[in-house]
Amino acid sequence: MKEKIKRTHFANELKENILGEKVKVGGWIEDVRDIGKIIFLVIKDITGSIQVIVDPEEFPQIREIPRQSSILVSGKIQKSKAKEMTVELKLEEVVAIYLSKHPLPIDPTGRLESSLDKRLDARALDLRNENVSKLFVIRSIALQIVRKTLLEMSFLEVNTPKIIGSASEGGANLFEFDYFKNKAYLAQSPQLYKEQLVLALDRVFEIAPYFRAEKSNTVRHLTEFYSVDIEAAFLDHYDIMEIMERVIKNVIIGINDSALLDFTTNDFLNKAIEPKFPRLTYQTCIEELKENGECVTYGDDLSDSSLRKLGRLHPGFYFITEWPLKLKPFYILENKRDPFLSDSFDLQIGYLELISGGSRQHDPTKIRNRLAEQGLNPDKFSEHLKVFDWGMPPHAGCGLGLDRLIMSLTGSMNVREVVLYPRDPYRISP
Repeated sequence: MKEKIKRTHFANELKENILGEKVKVGGWIEDVRDIGKIIFLVIKDITGSIQVIVDPEEFPQIREIPRQSSILVSGKIQKSKAKEMTVELKLEEVVAIYLSKHPLPIDPTGRLESSLDKRLDARALDLRNENVSKLFVIRSIALQIVRKTLLEMSFLEVNTPKIIGSASEGGANLFEFDYFKNKAYLAQSPQLYKEQLVLALDRVFEIAPYFRAEKSNTVRHLTEFYSVDIEAAFLDHYDIMEIMERVIKNVIIGINDSALLDFTTNDFLNKAIEPKFPRLTYQTCIEELKENGECVTYGDDLSDSSLRKLGRLHPGFYFITEWPLKLKPFYILENKRDPFLSDSFDLQIGYLELISGGSRQHDPTKIRNRLAEQGLNPDKFSEHLKVFDWGMPPHAGCGLGLDRLIMSLTGSMNVREVVLYPRDPYRISP
């Protein structure tokens, strides 16, 4: 066997226009059908599969190769008699083989079901399941579209620190650790940094992991999660809502065009592409919930039960605006018409919150007052507040939970399905 490992084609490139050509294909053995005088191998890669025709007299070693072994084969492309394939490869040479050791921890073909925990323990192998790998192809497409859309709107991609010296939003749910004899934290948000950056860079966005030390064992929470954060000078929360609606719709259109998912049977995703997302005020939500038998008090946060009921009333995308100011972080701007309210929004998809954002308070005196009102020490935010004395423009922004968006678009029931190596209170490996 030759040591050189180099393929010439992926499976999806093998078509009738190259009939008679010699190619090298690399992948893993998904299936074997041995009928004596001939062996049919199905070799898969990330793009698809190809049937390989083997003469067992010429290649007797093929019968000794376990399924799921990595293999590099070469041969000529010929027409296939199989209904599901137009072409196949007639084996001429086995270039390289890396054998799999059985029994495998899970069945990557998906024919035998495994629990999510077992699949995550063998995630690299789990990704050989086409239905699983497709989720991450979709995620990759979504990320490309998010970047392209924001870059087209003059946003600049930035990278902010993930090791920080103080709580970025004053929250308690931070991972704390020793940093060269100092106390440090893992960032739960880029909020303060992205606000500072609009002072000069005007419009910024970041796609990065963030961390929250919450013992939340739900299908929608993780301790490490990916967020798409944007911030822009001289825009308000209405502008940010428009921008993020455009981002989400472009993602839906792009995934739909990729043909990886069939959105034709999903009414709310079809509707999402056309009209504007509905905008409901917090007060409207309270009234709707009361009308539908939910016990809610104006001024309180919406419970999981309330959000699920709202999700049944509004099963697609919708904004909730004008939240009570006391429910929002110190950097959110108060509503000019009613200072009890805030110029903020959440974007929901059914019961699930995808985005939280708003116009930012850019008066440092008011920020100090809000910090004190929320029991936070303004002195601990002095490095942030000094930037506002350098001519901070009015600005607005938001954060989008990328994992939750992919979970929703793919119909996954658990956010761990759409994260390669998820982290939660009980999982820190592989």
